[in-house]
Amino acid sequence: MKLLTVYEEIQPYITKDGSIIRELMHPSIHGNCSQSLAEATVPVGGKTLLHKHRLTEEIYHVTEGSGIMTLGSEEFEVKKGDSICISPGTPHRIQNTGDTALKILCCCAPAYSHEDTELLE
Repeated sequence: MKLLTVYEEIQPYITKDGSIIRELMHPSIHGNCSQSLAEATVPVGGKTLLHKHRLTEEIYHVTEGSGIMTLGSEEFEVKKGDSICISPGTPHRIQNTGDTALKILCCCAPAYSHEDTELLE
């Protein structure tokens, strides 16, 4: 099990919802048990695709920037320091409305998987 990851050594990739992801800790890569932690980056003017996860509960924690969160039928502003709980089965997306990159820590339990991600648009 790899207990330490170094940010600069983690290669980002574009995930199914269109965000730029760095897997900070994930069972399939690091050997931890049942959750994942990733940093998502949404560029200025960008947004993720509306999607949901059948099994996974997510917690988003905004570390930089601001935006509009869609969570089910609700839309609300989010900014640095805010945290959002996304229950399994809840459609969601986030849009960057600020003038800097929107960065979010995403904690998933069970761990994130493409197979559990259903695009809705």
